Parts: sequence; C-alpha cells; structure tokens
Amino acid sequence: MFLAIDSSAGASAALIDDGDVVASWSTRQTNTHAEVLAAAVEEVLAEGGLRGTGRGAGRDTADGGVPAGVVVGVGPGPFTGLRIGLALAQSLVCVWDVPLYGVCSLDSLAQRAIDAGVVQGKFAVATDARRREVYWASYRGVAAGSAEDAAAAYAQRRDGPHVGPAADVPAGSVVVGQGASLYPDELLGPDARLETGTWLPEAADLGLIAASALSAGRAEAVLLPPRPLYLRESDAQVPASMQRATTGAQNAAQSDAPTGVQSGAQA
Repeated sequence: MFLAIDSSAGASAALIDDGDVVASWSTRQTNTHAEVLAAAVEEVLAEGGLRGTGRGAGRDTADGGVPAGVVVGVGPGPFTGLRIGLALAQSLVCVWDVPLYGVCSLDSLAQRAIDAGVVQGKFAVATDARRREVYWASYRGVAAGSAEDAAAAYAQRRDGPHVGPAADVPAGSVVVGQGASLYPDELLGPDARLETGTWLPEAADLGLIAASALSAGRAEAVLLPPRPLYLRESDAQVPASMQRATTGAQNAAQSDAPTGVQSGAQA
C-alpha cells in the first residue's frame, strides 16, 4: 500500500493498494490544511486497516502497520499550503522508515483528463496561480498497453511546470484545469478547446500515478525529488524598518567581536 498526500490547492489524502484506491479524503478549501490534513491521514489509514505504527515497509499487511511508501504532491502551488503537505509526508517517512516519492501535482489533472476521455494526443493543464497567472504544463497521452486498451494510457509531461500569464500556454491546446475557467479569453485561440470545471489535484491520482510508474519501470521519468515546486518567490516581505534594524544589530555585533571572530549572525 501507498499513502498519498497533496496540498498544492485543496488538501487530500488517499491509500492506494495494487492499483486501486482503498480510501480517500479531500477538501476544496485552501486555508485549512494545517487543521485537517493530519487527521485526514489518520482517517484513510484506519479505513485501509493500517494503524500507522511500526517501522519499515514490511509492516503493512497482516499486522496493520504502515504503508510501503508515501507519495506527495510537490506542486506547483502556494507556499503555505504546499509546505504543510510536504512537511507531513517527510515526518511520516522518518517515523515509518519508508520511501518518499514526489509527483508533480499537475500530473494528477492530466491523468484524470485521460482517464475521463476528455483529451487525446497533446493537451495542457492550467491551474490558478493567483496574480492573474496560471501554473501550467504540456502533456500528451501515451498508450501503456495495446492500442485498444484506452484505460492503460498515461499522461506524459512534455514541458513544464511553469508559472506565468495564461497567454503563455501553447496556442491551440486543449486546456484542462481551473485555468480554463478563470482565463478563457486568454486561452482561446485557433483550434483551442477548454475543458472548464473546478478540477483540483487529488492525492488519489498521484498515488495511482506513482504506483503505476514504479511497477512499469517509468519511475525515473515520472517521479520527482520530494521538494516543493514554488516556481516563484514568496509574497512575504520583510518590512524595511525591520531590515534596517536587523542590519544595524548585525553591524554592531560584528564591530564588537574580537579580530578574526565572526559573529553568529554573519556565520
């Protein structure tokens, strides 16, 4: 079994076993991650018959121990929400002593679009990045099995993820995700088609993507380091008065330090 977590937009958690979603939980709210995500993980573990106690991937079956690994959405997404999911995932793998796998959160929407049959060939995913911008990436559907087995198709990321104006999304793309609803005028061009709706990344999709990639030998092409994809600097700014006060204190500490000794503030 794999536990999957995503907090790149809403918050979600899921338990995956042998290509099936055993348990899942999600919320579309974007400002409650810290309050709800840990409890949601406990809920899906319990629903899947795991206690979340013990160490090592071998303790995930009869004794009701821990998952064989954790999958986490690495974004792109806002700083605060993304950090919460990643911090929780990193804490769990340290306690459980199991692997941690990162997956681009946009891949969730790409795979869901393929599974739903709303896209074929090349397409793009665009989600809300605020500041009148979108997070986006380009994809194409690839048949993993026989040509007749549409269910075996998977989404291959060709470019991205990026952040920028909706006009940056390649012209003529079929576009899925919140960006299609928010910026239809910027995205509509010759041969373009928008799959509008309130699609958000889901942990269940990410868990299935990771499990499929690991079993099919595509891990190197699909899985990412479990580090956040912020794509731009934080909105948080240190007030100028605080910057001046900090700089003055550091300069004073440096001038008072004995020759050849660097103050801790400058280390």
